[in-house]
Amino acid sequence: MSATDLAAIVSKPATTPFLPPYPPRPRTPLGPIAALTTARRNFLALFEEKCFEYETFSTRMLSRRVFVCNSPDTVAQAFIAMHDSFERKTPQMRHALTPLLGDGLFISDGETWRQRRRIVAPIVHASRMSLFAPTMVEAAAEAADRWDGLPEGTPIDALRDMATLTAEIICRAVFGPRLGHEHATEIVAAFGDYQRLVGQLDLLYLLGLPDWLPRPHSPAIRRAARRIREVLDHIIRECEDRSAGGEDSMIRRLFDARDPETGDALDREALRNEAAVIFMAGHETTANSLAWTWFLLSQSPDVEARLHAELEQVLGGRLPTLDDVPRLVYTRAIFEEAIRLYPPVPLLGRQAARQESIRERTIPAGSLVIVVPWLLHRHKHLWAQPDHFIPERFLPENASERERYSYVPFSVGPRVCAGQAFGQTEAILCLATLAQRISLRLAPGAVVEPVCRLTLRPGDGLPMLVQHRT
Repeated sequence: MSATDLAAIVSKPATTPFLPPYPPRPRTPLGPIAALTTARRNFLALFEEKCFEYETFSTRMLSRRVFVCNSPDTVAQAFIAMHDSFERKTPQMRHALTPLLGDGLFISDGETWRQRRRIVAPIVHASRMSLFAPTMVEAAAEAADRWDGLPEGTPIDALRDMATLTAEIICRAVFGPRLGHEHATEIVAAFGDYQRLVGQLDLLYLLGLPDWLPRPHSPAIRRAARRIREVLDHIIRECEDRSAGGEDSMIRRLFDARDPETGDALDREALRNEAAVIFMAGHETTANSLAWTWFLLSQSPDVEARLHAELEQVLGGRLPTLDDVPRLVYTRAIFEEAIRLYPPVPLLGRQAARQESIRERTIPAGSLVIVVPWLLHRHKHLWAQPDHFIPERFLPENASERERYSYVPFSVGPRVCAGQAFGQTEAILCLATLAQRISLRLAPGAVVEPVCRLTLRPGDGLPMLVQHRT
């Protein structure tokens, strides 16, 4: 097949775009009790059909007002222009994750957040990808070998397998190849327990009680957090005991990092908290996004054919490298469309530090301001066929059709995800490595429904069948 033929396959849009599943949308707004019950089960099921057309709206949850920014200009206003007023994460997010992350970058604010950002961001910056890309490809190739050794049609849980893969990658990247491999299974199990157990609503806040009031956590949540902290402390001690010439890793770089403004280093507790943040952000969200990508490909044969054509054209059967990532244009478009439909963190919430006004709506201090990628990415006035899987919309020639700030899978503004480059590079390299050798098909009878539990997952698992590519 010539390069011209391959290019034609890649650029040709799917004849019948796939319409993937989403939770039922109420025809009218839910009442207070129904809304709370639904939010505890699956926050995404709260939004009625009209919410996918509004540019901004507000609602009340018990004693608190919630304001939703649902247009590019209001997103930019809240998260960029008014960042100082809406810097703080929601009480629910902070109280849910404090037992695990302490004052880590993901949930801290004020001067603590600014200092940690100055220290951590350079370590996961795009310029560091040459250090981590070989680890990503190595782990993905090992996963491909495991799948390749399975009989045709073997059932697997794609969500669990992607969690194992991304955990292996982030463990090796954070702790170094040796320590990462030794502790990956243990720390992933503890993170999984924590994610499953943590609450989805901060009822005390919604009832109007103050932030400083301690939130109760179940013994199971405390045990899971303690397991993670103990593993991290053990690994940090091992890293300290190793010579200065030991394995290069994020932990090693965190040890050596200094605040460029003050010259301060991270103390032991801060270092552990930031390691936990990097692990959580680098493991959970990418695993979910890759699982969604496999599901979407399994239902979209035209898209899958164009993916394989690009991989053949660019890689020709060899493993990808970092230099290949800019050339895997359609592979990237598939992943970007997957996280448009199923954004890793589907609700980005902030708590107003002071009274502000957006679109002539007064937002009192203490209120919640939320950008909902789940709504924004499916907005009927911003996207053609917003609920359909159409990777071509993310090809470079179509970039002008997207309005700025209509697509925010990694947030936007000063609190944009520091590990965005890491996650995108990881996903592209893993997908390119695995898809050359394996296709996955949804298991017969499997029901897939997006569920929001801090992050957006395809339920508790994604049953699929392995098919070998010849």
